[in-house]
Amino acid sequence: MNLVKSTGTFGFYTIISRLLGYLRDVLIAIFLGTSFLADAFFVAFRIPNTFRRLFAEGTFNAAFVPSYTSELVKSKSKSKIFVNEIFNLLFLGLFFLVLIIEIFMPAFVSLIAPGFVKNTEKIELVINLTRITFPFLIFVSLSSFFAAILNSHNKFAVASAAPIILNLVLIGILFFGNYLNDELIYYLSYGVSIAGLLQLIFLYKFVKKFYVIKFNFKFKINNKVKFFFKKLLPSIFSSGVTQINILVGTIIASFQASAVSYLYYADRIYQINLAIAGIAIGVVILPQLSKHIYLKRKNKILQIQNKALELSMFLSLPASVALSIGSEEIISALFGYGSFTEEAVTNSAKALYYFGLGLPAFALIKVFSTFFFANHDTKTPFYISLISVILNILISIYYFKSIGFIIIPIATTISSWFNSILLFIFLKNKDLFQFNKIFFIRFTKIIFVSMMMGIFFRYLILIFENQLVYDYYLKSFYLILSVFLGFVFYLIMSLFIKAFKYEDIKLKY
Repeated sequence: MNLVKSTGTFGFYTIISRLLGYLRDVLIAIFLGTSFLADAFFVAFRIPNTFRRLFAEGTFNAAFVPSYTSELVKSKSKSKIFVNEIFNLLFLGLFFLVLIIEIFMPAFVSLIAPGFVKNTEKIELVINLTRITFPFLIFVSLSSFFAAILNSHNKFAVASAAPIILNLVLIGILFFGNYLNDELIYYLSYGVSIAGLLQLIFLYKFVKKFYVIKFNFKFKINNKVKFFFKKLLPSIFSSGVTQINILVGTIIASFQASAVSYLYYADRIYQINLAIAGIAIGVVILPQLSKHIYLKRKNKILQIQNKALELSMFLSLPASVALSIGSEEIISALFGYGSFTEEAVTNSAKALYYFGLGLPAFALIKVFSTFFFANHDTKTPFYISLISVILNILISIYYFKSIGFIIIPIATTISSWFNSILLFIFLKNKDLFQFNKIFFIRFTKIIFVSMMMGIFFRYLILIFENQLVYDYYLKSFYLILSVFLGFVFYLIMSLFIKAFKYEDIKLKY
């Protein structure tokens, strides 16, 4: 496996998906802005979308890939039996979970959006929309199961391309936004579930080479399957802790008008970078890392871990600097159209600024958690993540009344840095990771180049100051130009001082 190329492949399709997601959100911003309808849809969409991120962005991989890889090394026939038992249990569990929540949807929505309860019209709308979107959970979870099988065989392209389907379906619906009016949010909700089904069908066409579904509900749960499901719940919580923190933030933000929307738009921006700097790297390294750990190849283990950490910082640090420097210009240029007001830009930009400060921590959590998962340890990151979420909740609730929704991204960032530091400490104490000599040299260079890029990016924003104001029609062009020039500057500087080497692209792990 080539880490840089595999991450590039996964990252390429993920970026395409995120760019289409951005186009989707621009259209939503134009038609709905941060209105009553927008808040209702975002809450209904947040639940299946959070589960999509929890399952699709490495969490299911965390529990499945190490176990499946171990079975593959032993016997292909036994690995197929293992996979089929997991599928049947997963299918049954998801079916009954969705059925129960559909029945008790009013109580469920009251838990995830308590701030809407006093507004009868708003809460009823969210209940109706969430009932429509919730079947997406079955489809996206089974899609993640198929994607994990493909990833275990180092087939990353198809799995990373599948989420594009959701964005294409929703964009298609949004093009008719002028004709659908207030009914738009219902069509979007139906689109979410339909897209989930299409994604599942798409992935199954490719996974049939490695696994064919055999429904069998008369099975015995052996120790291997029990071990997998014991790992699954902790891995969902620990690998998806950033998404859980965002979900917690949505619940608290529901008590302030438009706050859910502000957080949603800010979240969309930094997630583009996190998709590569944390998620892609974590997904790509897990199969090979699990294999080398099983075969006890210490040199290969350390090589993969250090390169993954280095690549994660190489991608996340400059993005963090850029988001902190140009948060308002970025939000304005990307979403400041139609119903998206200047006030909405200012508030979303504040959230993006604090999320940007936490971006390296979000990426570190993904990478460090993967080191634990490859060693079949999901409990340690689970307990650390649990403490992190509790810290996030306490900070958010304590300060929400005094400073409002902005405490949510601040609390998320603080708790995420706390989480990443604890993960590192426990990795060292358990002797699951150690730095090599090259890492510190490269890391120092990455910090230097990121700071230089930040200065250059700030200079570009000042040059294009008049073209980046809210009312300027072509502001998005000047933002894209600034980002592109900043990226080229960063890359050239990195190659010049050898913070990144071209030879790394050819290295095999």
